[in-house]
This record gives sequence, structure tokens and C-alpha cells, in this order.
Amino acid sequence: MFTILWLDLLTLVLFSGDITQKGYEKKRAKLLAPFLPQITNVQQQSSSGPTSGEPSPASSDRSPASPEASGPSSSSGGRRNRSGGARDDRYRSDIHTEAVQAALAKHKEEKMALPMPTKRRSAFVQSPVDNCTPPDTSSASEDEGSLRRQATLSAVLAQSLQSPDYWINRSVQSSSTSSSASSTLSHGENKTQMQPQPQPTSALADILASTRIENSVPPDVTSYTPERGSRVDSRVDLPPNAMPKGMPRGQSRTSMLDTTADGVPVNSRVSTKIQQLLNTLKRPKRQALSEFFLDDSEEIVEVPQPDPNTPRPEGRQIIPVKGEPLGVVSNWPPALQAALARWGATQAKSPALTALDVTGKPLYTLTYGKLWSRSLKLAYTLLNKLGTKNEPVLRPGDRVALVYPNSDPAMFWVAFYGCLLAEVIPVPIEVPLSRQDAGSLQIGFLLGSCGVGLALTSEICLKGLPKTPQGEIMQFKGWPRMKWVVTDTKYLTKPSKDWQPFMCYKASKEGTVMGVAVSKIALLTHCQALTQACNYCEGETLVNVLDCKKDMGLWHGVLTSVMNRIHTITVPYAVMKACPMSWVQRVHIHKARVALVKCRDLHWAMMAHRDQRDTNLSSIRMLIVADGANPWSVSSCDAFLNVFQSHGLKPEVICPCASSPEALTVAIRRPGARGAALPARAILSMGGLSHGVIRVNTEDKNSALTVQDVGHVMPGALMCIVKPDGPPQLCKTDEIGEIVLNSRAGGTMYYGLPGVTKNTFEVIPVNQAGAPLGEILFTRTGLLGFVGPGSLVFVVGKNEGLLTVSGRRHNADDLVATALAVEPVKTVYRGRIAVFSVTVFYDERIVIVAEQRPDASEEDSFQWMSRVLQAIDSIHQVGLYCLALVPANTLPKTPLGGIHISETKQNFLEGNLHPCNILLCPHTCVTNLPKPRQKQPVGVGPASIMVGNLVAGKRMAQAAGRELGVLEEEGLVRKHQFLSEALQWRAQTDPDHVLYVLLNAKGVAVCTATCSQLHKRAEKITSALMERGGLNTGDNVVLLYPPGIDLIAAFYGCLYAGVIPVTVRPPHPQNLAATLPTVRMIIDVSKAACILTTQPLMRILRSREAAASVNVKTWPTIIDTDDLPRRRPPQLYKPPTAEMLAYLDFSVSTTGMLTGVKMSHSAVSTLCRSIKLQCELYSSRQIAICLDPYCGLGFVQWCLSSVYSGHQSILIPPMELELSLPLWLSTLSQYKIRDTFCSYSVMELCTKGLGTQTDALKARGVNLSCVRSCVVIAEERPRLTLTQSFSKLFKDLGLSPRAVSTAFGSRVNLAICLQGTAGPDPSTVYVDMKSLRHDRVRLVERGAPQSLSLMESGTILPGVRVIIVNPETRGPLGDSHLGEIWVQSPHSSSGYYTIYGEESLQADHFNTRLSFGEPHTLWARTGYLGFVKRTELLGSTGDRHDALFVVGQLDETLELRGLRYHPIDIETSVSRAHRSIAESAVFTWTNLLVVVAELAGSEQEALDLVPLVTNVVLEEHHLIVGVVVVVDPGVIPINSRGEKQRMHLRDSFLADQLDPIYVAYNM
Repeated sequence: MFTILWLDLLTLVLFSGDITQKGYEKKRAKLLAPFLPQITNVQQQSSSGPTSGEPSPASSDRSPASPEASGPSSSSGGRRNRSGGARDDRYRSDIHTEAVQAALAKHKEEKMALPMPTKRRSAFVQSPVDNCTPPDTSSASEDEGSLRRQATLSAVLAQSLQSPDYWINRSVQSSSTSSSASSTLSHGENKTQMQPQPQPTSALADILASTRIENSVPPDVTSYTPERGSRVDSRVDLPPNAMPKGMPRGQSRTSMLDTTADGVPVNSRVSTKIQQLLNTLKRPKRQALSEFFLDDSEEIVEVPQPDPNTPRPEGRQIIPVKGEPLGVVSNWPPALQAALARWGATQAKSPALTALDVTGKPLYTLTYGKLWSRSLKLAYTLLNKLGTKNEPVLRPGDRVALVYPNSDPAMFWVAFYGCLLAEVIPVPIEVPLSRQDAGSLQIGFLLGSCGVGLALTSEICLKGLPKTPQGEIMQFKGWPRMKWVVTDTKYLTKPSKDWQPFMCYKASKEGTVMGVAVSKIALLTHCQALTQACNYCEGETLVNVLDCKKDMGLWHGVLTSVMNRIHTITVPYAVMKACPMSWVQRVHIHKARVALVKCRDLHWAMMAHRDQRDTNLSSIRMLIVADGANPWSVSSCDAFLNVFQSHGLKPEVICPCASSPEALTVAIRRPGARGAALPARAILSMGGLSHGVIRVNTEDKNSALTVQDVGHVMPGALMCIVKPDGPPQLCKTDEIGEIVLNSRAGGTMYYGLPGVTKNTFEVIPVNQAGAPLGEILFTRTGLLGFVGPGSLVFVVGKNEGLLTVSGRRHNADDLVATALAVEPVKTVYRGRIAVFSVTVFYDERIVIVAEQRPDASEEDSFQWMSRVLQAIDSIHQVGLYCLALVPANTLPKTPLGGIHISETKQNFLEGNLHPCNILLCPHTCVTNLPKPRQKQPVGVGPASIMVGNLVAGKRMAQAAGRELGVLEEEGLVRKHQFLSEALQWRAQTDPDHVLYVLLNAKGVAVCTATCSQLHKRAEKITSALMERGGLNTGDNVVLLYPPGIDLIAAFYGCLYAGVIPVTVRPPHPQNLAATLPTVRMIIDVSKAACILTTQPLMRILRSREAAASVNVKTWPTIIDTDDLPRRRPPQLYKPPTAEMLAYLDFSVSTTGMLTGVKMSHSAVSTLCRSIKLQCELYSSRQIAICLDPYCGLGFVQWCLSSVYSGHQSILIPPMELELSLPLWLSTLSQYKIRDTFCSYSVMELCTKGLGTQTDALKARGVNLSCVRSCVVIAEERPRLTLTQSFSKLFKDLGLSPRAVSTAFGSRVNLAICLQGTAGPDPSTVYVDMKSLRHDRVRLVERGAPQSLSLMESGTILPGVRVIIVNPETRGPLGDSHLGEIWVQSPHSSSGYYTIYGEESLQADHFNTRLSFGEPHTLWARTGYLGFVKRTELLGSTGDRHDALFVVGQLDETLELRGLRYHPIDIETSVSRAHRSIAESAVFTWTNLLVVVAELAGSEQEALDLVPLVTNVVLEEHHLIVGVVVVVDPGVIPINSRGEKQRMHLRDSFLADQLDPIYVAYNM
């Protein structure tokens, strides 16, 4: 007994909030410790049947349960049943629970290998007090309440829950950890206890046996940047297993891994999970819809074909149902004010209102005399004491907000009637608790639309409102500016005896988003109809548990009660929290005749009734259940009757009713005669309800819904059932529709919203032929239902809870009930579940969000979510789109503690929900995708296609730059044939001309090189090579230098010595493990005989740290060039022919392929000449270069172009820019540079780092008006958004928007396009993305939906021809097609430099021919897709300009659903999905689309990204994302050119090296 008392006390402390849930459980366990063996035995003995604490089943079709969750109870038994994870008994039904378990049992044999999401261990670490045990603010929920747990479950339920291999294999869940550093739970100790699983899960042994690959940092050759502020680890050019170009296909990087028979790498946990996901998706959930696809059609969604087995309504057209006539009452007051005046004068001592304190005892009683006098004082004060006589604050008809807590009903009554007497219009609203209250914005919209500027409140309430530091009332979110008036009696003025207010009621507002105006006649008529329907008598006592500010609590407890001089006893919500039996006690003590409650209150009283043996409810003649229209209320009514029938409660007094804010009370069950037969129940098929028809369920009990009637229509009203969508057509008798009502006792309009008013309050039903029934106007109630036998009204749901998926209607409450029937005790916190729908890809998708218990394990949560999916699919035949679990007490609440659905939905769509577990199922629920494109076999040849294009008026897609021209002077021809000779010539003719200036971070020239200095230093390097290297002519020499003039001198030194230079990015000193292996790989692939470098780098190559990554003993000969011999070489090498090899250009493509191309002396000279002509470069010119000088066009500009053209190059190493962001721009201004070359990385660095500092730069004198062309060097599609942002940001510094342009090159030709000085400005076009996926080019207008903006990639260089070719047929294409760009140019590369020297690859890429047209011309394949469009602009020759548009790299395109997608397009959409996505990358693996997103915000936002990313890709690209990976910033590898290394990222993902924050596997 002592222990029980302690438990009661402990539970009471928990309810009061003085102890956390976790502390409560610890202390409770300590108290019960001595009795645990006995309790265990008792539980084992009683596991087969219900315990004594459970109510016995009722005789109805529905098992007894209460409609709302269990609340705090005055009895210890009730408290002990109050569990944090108990189910919400508002939806409790044992029959439904058994149906759910039976449905789940059908899937017992299906062992779906569903992968659990992967979560980093550090993610979502919660503090024990603040997060794990949040304060219990929801125990007094109006909608949810406190919940109770079933003591036992049926045998079917227990048996199915104990099955370890239930639907989801536990082996999958126990192996869900990503890695040793990226898992949430460790299940290692359970491995030995697992039973052998059948074949479908045998592949999971790979998961359990897998180990983390420790070498998680990839090698890097393209990152030489300081550690601070840079992405050192992510700038990667080469994955660990990258292969040189030319390796046979059978030896690709994935084949180097050990793989299983189905091609899944053994050591890859991630890929195994993807394979499980694929196995899951191979089995369709239901019969697939017939699919079609029309090329270039606007109709992109699949239209479901009507199912011939769909149930259809078969009854006759419904006849309007008329309520009984409204009786004529003699001596009925003409207005509410008149009634109050009458009772205030004649029955002044009669009690009007009794309020209770928090203990449930009467606090005070307000008589009708006091109510009248105080209301009169308030009315006088409002009209005469606010403002001046000439400028009053309030005028008749103004709207006034009433802000009073539920615990102070008397003040609200006085304020309400005071407003009526003052002829102003009351707008009752909830008390705002904080500035960010859920729904605050909607209340603000209501106040603004109603023009409310004055708020009435009590002194205590005013003190409790949130205030600013200055003590003023805080400006609430979305609210208009308010003036607050305190209405306590001491602040009111007594009117003079001759003052009389004008008693005319204009309108009243209902506290919703849209204010519903109720006219004077409607208010009176409604009170009269309620009086007649409920048979109210003068002097009766009414117990009201509802909110007296709105709905039934206002209509019955404030208005009708005054009209009939009823004594109202108000039980505030705070009282119900402390004493759930308080309303029953008030009925017993006052012998109340009428009680006004919700299902929640029935349940709480039922749970707390054990200590109230002497309670007598025989006085009640009418127990009005305000939410009786909820289909799940029947079980709570039955359970309450079953418990309290022995206490005098009569079955016929339970009167459920239906109401809506627009039509007020719609129907109410009249109290029946003693012993009369109770109304029958309707057992309906949920399948039929989803199609909007009424079908009695006699076969499948698993999908049955039992509903009770809500009585007859209100007196004086006329009711119809119309279709909820489209025109208000009358339904048939067996059809579900929306209830519309014609009555004088209803709302008249939405204040200030005439458009919405017309669609709701002015509805005229039409018959099957479309003819209106008459001129009578009906009001939409928002209730869905039908009329049963005897004109009884049945309600099955509300419009606001209706979810229409693929033409079928589902009720949110039904889905909540099913979810709660799947044993949520271990997972769901107090049964708090929200269900709503979001529109994604032309259909509604169902989302379920539940609060998770703080002590719920990852495995339990995931198992519960998975079983909910299965149960809802079986019971409701609908797929869930998303199921999310959020931490306890984090969902937005309504003022009384319920879940604010619209705010929850808004948080979900905006990414502010912060779930801790999430599961998306787009594969199974999105069934309206178009059919995958089937590529038809080509029936006609490419020549026929070309002829067809010509006949159709389409020109061939080809373009050419201007002619190179022929030099007249023989000496100049000889001079420019070899670049080494050009340097010697300049050193002789103009030795002091400065060719290069190298700047440091401070903008100071740290090194310069004249023609003579560069020549002499190159000669010294040649001598060192000859003396120390022991090299032969044609040997390869690696140049390992930081960006600078030493690199240039070493290059020409190699040319003088007759060896082949290979420039390589040096390893990063702080990141050798990642960068040095790539250096080693290039040295091995190029078969270098010698390395030229500096002394610091030589020490690094031979250091102990380097030895940890590579074998330092096998380096080739290393020569440092810091200490060079003084003597000149005996002779300088001159190549015998111009076709000899000049240098090797090694680079890593974005697909992770290392490629080295051979550049001949002839190609080098021609390329330099082409650039000189295009950019008009001469000796007197200066250009600024901010590029990496190791490959491609960046190397050409850094090392070659100045020597050929003689112009001065100002060199700015990009790593210096990271130390001083304004360096590049200030250099352009200081030197008055006209032409500059940069990379996208440099431009992005300036845009992000200097975008907010333009004023400071301007103050420092930075002026960019001198810049004529700013060319971005890249091998990708132009980044139009970035270049436009750069132009706009620095427009204030004088930068011309025409100056910024791009260049384009590839491996086979380093420079194809380069914006020159004489050509037209780069043009921009907008193409249709849907057509682009079909390799078609269709131009659209700017801003068109599904359009993509593309910028021209620069003017084609002189001597270059391009043609667009079909990569499969190798035939030329028309200008309306997307194809591969082929190039013909004298400066194309000679071929690949590979280990294997494959001739076939060489011929295919460098010496290929068209299948027809020009069969003898040799072309080089760039590997890039693009198209050519003739613009209206004129070129330098006067002809119309042909623009080349690069779309993307062929090897990077994603072939999904038979269409061609470009990763950058999907990544652009993903980056827009959420503000915290810093960068994203996509790739495919086993036909699944994988999206990797970098999270720039808090880790709690990680799971918010999953649905948003899935939504945006589905909406904009019609693709379903298979896996969403959320990683830290900087994880996505970026090479030196600013390009994403997607294949490298994919390899890291499959090797489990990303250490992701979260990995979500969409089903």
C-alpha cells in the first residue's frame, strides 16, 4: 500500500511538470524493483486475456473505447495506464486493431529485404533533459489528450508482434550501421543470437561481414591550396581506383573490386543495401497502370484508366431532407441583449455561470444581475471612455478581438455581451502564448481581414502575454497593430441612468482563419432551433466542458443558455487536467440536466471513475457529444455507456451532433424515450467509401468502418447531399457527398472575402441534368456524409480531412486509426499523429508525421513505420508517400494542445519539421509516371534522315571559325613553327621586354621574367637535365612546381633539351595521403624518366610522411632547379619536323578518368596563332591570368601564349586569391587590364566572398570599366547563373555585362571556342527540357515552364570546324537535334598517351569519319553533347553568326527511363529545394538515382532534405530518387577547374567512405 501511495504521488508530480518523464520512469522502476518477479509472473499468466483494468467489451459492433486519448486521472489505476507511448484512444477500436493485425499477418511470409536508413552516430545527439524528456505540454490536448496503453492485446496481435521475421527482416535492421563512425545503433551483440534466415536475406551476410575501408581520403593532383578556408579534402581530380584512358572496358574501375555473382561489391555495404532495395522494388504493390508516352507532348502524366470493377452509385437521386418546423414561442426575446436585460431585471439573483478553480471546486458564481450590469458598464466604457467625444476609438459596427483564457469564462461572457450592447462586433480568438505560436499567422490574417485594431482582455491575461524588453505587448507574427483594453470591473465606468445603448446586433465572428459573419436573425433563430431540438427549459443546469469562445461551447453555453435562463457550470480545461472526473462530479452535485462534452472527456471520466463509486448520472436527460460527427466516436460513446450505465446513465441520453463554423449546428440526435430502441449503426466498406459510395461491408471485416448517426436535421432547416467536387450536383441515395444546408440559423458570409463567400454560402444544388433546384441558397458545411433510413444523418468525415489520391477519397482520421492500431507503444509519443496530403507530380500524396518516444530505438521506429505502410496498403489500398517521426513535443500545437495540421504541413514543405526518422515510398505510391521511352530500331539510314531534314527546311548543324590565313614572310613562318625558337628569337630581338609578372597575395610583383631572363633560365635547366638526368631525346620529364615562372622556365628548358615535359600539380603538404598517390600514378602512366622540382618539394617527395602513402624508393631521378649550373648547354635541340611531340597534357575528367593527350609542335603553334587572332594579342598588350597552369587551356595561357604573341601576362595563382579575395579584381583595376582569363572557381570565390563588399572596393578605387573581356576557361556547359551573378554584383564597379563570356575545350582539342574581341556578344537561348531529354532542341520563350537557359560557349576559334553528329549512327544531324560535337582543326591533339596504346580507341576519338556526307574528312570526337543555332547576329565576315551551345558531357549523362538526363540540371533543382543545401551531385547505380546533398545548416535539418529533394526531382524531372545521401560541406569532390568529380563521389559512396550524416533509401 505504501508503494502504491508513493507511485500516486510520483505520478501527480509528473502531471504537474515538476519531474521529467525520464526521471519519473527511473524513480518508478526503483520503487517497483522488489516486486518485479511477481509482476512478471502476473503478466505472463494474464497475457492471454484482458486484465481487470480494461473495460469489458460492449454489445455494439464496435468495441468500447473512447474517442480521445486518455487523460490524467484521479485514480492511481488511471495514472498507471498513462504511458508516453500509448495509443490515441480517440481512434481506439479492438475490431479495427484485429483487422489491422490480420492484414499484417497476410504479409508474414513476405520477407522484404528493406534496408534501414543509415544515420551518423553523432547526428541528433540530444541532451537527456532538454531533448530526451521534453516538457509535457501536450497532456491536456484537446484533440489528442493524454493517452493510455492497452494492458493486453488479442492473441492475434500478440502472436504477430512476437514474430521476429515480420515483414522486415531483423537481420536487415541489425546490420543497418553505415560504418564504425557513421552508425546510430550497434547490434553486434545480437548477431550470435540470430536464427538462419531463408534465401531472400542470405545476401545480408555481406553486410554483417563487411569492414570499413580505412583509406577514405582520395588522392588528389589538382589541389594546391592553403588549409584555411579551402576545400582541401574535396578538390580531387582522381579517385583511388581511377583508370587511365585506354584501359580495356573489362578492366574498368568497378571490375577491380571483388564482386558477387550479381555484380555487387562484397566490401560495399551501401551497394548491398541498394541491391536489397532493388529486390524490394521488383515486386509491384499492385497491378501497374497501363502506360503511354507521346514524344514532345504536353501531356506528361499517365492517365489512369477507369477500373470496370469500381463501385458506382446505383440509387435514385436524393430528395432534400427537411427538418421539423421551427415552432412559434410566445414571449421569445427579440435579441440576446433583450434576453439578458430581461433576466438581469427580473431574475437578478438567478445564477448564470459557475466557474471552477483548478481543483474542480466552485470558484465564483455570476448571476444574471451582475452579468447585465457589468456588460452595461463595459459597453458604456467602450463607447464613451476610449478616445474623445469628437474622435472615438470605436464606432458602431467596428470589430473587436476578445482575448481571454478558458479558465476565465466570466470575463469572456461580460466582454461578449458588452460588445453586443455597444453595437460593436466581437471576434473571439485564442490567447497567444508566444510570438511564434502555431496558427498565429492565420489569426493575424483573420484580424487583418476583419479590420480589428482593438483587443479586450483581462488584467491577469495581459500580464501573461509576451512582452518586449521595454514592457510593451509583443507584436505577434502576422498580426495588425493592436490596442489592448483591460475589462476588469475596477477599470469600467458606471453609465448614467439615462444612458441606453442601441440594441442591435450586426455580426459575430467565429475564430477561424476566415471570420464567419452571423447575422442577428441567424443568431436568434439558431438559439431557438437549439432550444426546440434540445428541449431546453428555463432554470435548467448545464455542465459545459467545451471552449466557451467558439462552436458548440459558445452556442449552447453562452448564447442559448442566456436565452433560456439556464445555469451554466463551466469546467475549464485546466480543471480537466487536474481532475478528469470534475465534470461528472458537477453533474452529480448539481443534478445537471444537460452536459456538453467531447469524446475526449468521456474517455478521461471513464478512466478515472473507479474512485467515484457514489456518482449518479440519472439526472442527465441529454449528454451532447460535440464531436459525435467523427466516425470513430461510436466506440468511445459505447465504452462510456458501458462503464456508467450502472451509475444511472441511460442509453437514450447520449446525443451526438454535427456542426460546422459556416452552418453552425447541422444535426443533433434528440434524446430518446426511456426504453426506446437505439438508432442502428452502419457498417460500411472503406473501399466503397474511398470511391464515394455506400456499401454495407459483409465480406472483408478488415476494411469495415462502423459509424453512428448524428440525429435529424435541425428544426427549420433544409438539407441536401451534393458532390464535394465540381458543380453542386445532387448525389444519389447510396453516394457520399457534402452536406449543404439551407437555414436562417447559419452564417451569412466570410467577412471581407466575397469570392470564397459565393462558393460556400450561395450554393444552388443542381440535378443530374444540370438544372438548378430553385432559387434557394444553401451553405456548404464541409461535412461528408449521407442520409440513412428514417432521415437520420450520418457523417463519415470532413472536407478538411479529405485526402484525394488518384481519384479515391480517404479520410485522415481513418488513416490515423490504422496507424495507431499497429502497436505504437514502443514508438509513438502519446499517440500524437498528423496525417495530411501534399501535391507532388499532379496528384495528392499522403504524409504521416508522428512524434517519437524519447526512448524509442532506431530499430523499433523503423519497424513500426514499415508495418504502418503495410497495414495502410492492405486496409485502405493506398500507398503512403512519406512517413516521418519527429522528437516528442516538437509538432506545432493548437491552443489546447492538439496537433496543428496546417502548420505541420507547412513545416514539412518548407523543411522545418526536423524529423529524427523518415521513410519515403515514391516507387510504390507514384503510379502516374509516363511510360519509359522505348528507342525504336532505326528503319532508315542516316543519309535518309539528312535528306529528310533538308526537305523539312532544317539546315545541317555545323559551324566554322574564320580562316587562319597564310603568313607572307618566310622568316616568320619558320620562327613560329617551333615555340622554342620563338623564345630564342624574342630573347635576341627584344631581350628586355617583360613577358611575365607574378603577383603574391598582397598584389606585389614577387618575380618578373623578360624574354632574355626566361631564355637564360631555360638554358640552365637544359644543362642540368643533360648533366644529371642522363636522358635521351624524347624521354618524358615531369614538372612538379607550384604556379609560377619556374614552371614556365622548366617547360622551355625541356624543349631546349629535346625531352617531353609533363606538368603535374604538386602534392599538398598537409594532405599527402590524398594527393601524393595521384602524382605517383601520373608519373607511372607517363613513364617519366626524371622529375624537375624545387628543393622544398623534393624534401616532401622523400619525406617519411610521403613514404606512408607511396614507395619513395622508386621515384625517378629528381632534379631540383633551385641551384642550377652557370654554364650554357653546348647546343639547343631543334625537332626535325613540326609533327614531333611537344608536350603531354594530363588531366582527370569529371568521370574520374585520367587521360594524357599528345600535343605536337605544329598543334601548339597553330593553337597559339588561333588565340592571338581571336583575342588580338600583341606585344603592347597586357592580360591577367588567374588559372591553374597544369592542363588544358589554362596551361596554354600560362606558359605558351605570351611567348608566341609577345604580350605581357600578369600571373595570379588561385591559391593567393584564397588568401586575399580582392587580389584579382584590384589587379585588373590597377593595371587597367582589358582582357583577363579565369576559372569558375575564381569567379565563384569572388561572387560569394566579395558580393557584399562592393562598396568597400569602390571606396578603395577599384574600377573595372577597363575590362573588355573576362573569359572563363572551362570544359563544361557555361554556368549562366554564376556569370550573370558576377556581372550584376560588380556592375557598380564599372564591369560591363557584355564583358563576361566563356571558352570551351576538350581533351581532343584544348580550345574550340573562345570569345574574341571582334565577334558578336554571346547569345542566350531557352530550350525545352522535355525535348532535350529526347535529344531534341526546341526553343521556347524566356520564363516558359520546364525551360532551360543556355549561353553560347564562345566564338569558334579560327581554323576550327564543328559538326553535330549522332553518336550512335555517326551521321550529321540537323540544327533541331542534340548530338555529339565533332571538331576538325589543325591544333587538335595527336592522340591519347596510354600504357596500352590501343589503336582502336585512338582511331575512334581522333581520326574518325562520318558515316556519310564527308567520308574522307577526319574528325575528333569531343565527347560533349551540344547543338548549333544560327542567330540573328552578324559575325566579323558579315554573315549570320552560328553559335555553338554545349549542353553536357556524353559520358556523364544519365540514361533513365529511356531518356537522357544531364546531372547539372537535376543538381540545380536539388540545390533550390532547401536553403541549407550548399552543393549537390547526382549519379546512378544499378538504375537507381542517387542524390548527394551537402548540408550547410544544422544536422537536425538533415532529414528535412529527404522529402524536399525527392519532391523537386519528381516534379521537375519526372524521376524518382532512389537514395538521398546527406553529407557535410566539402565532401563532394571538386577539381581545380571547379568541376564536380561525380564518378569519384560514386566510388566513395559505394566504398562507404563518405561518413554521411544520413542515408535514406526511398522505397
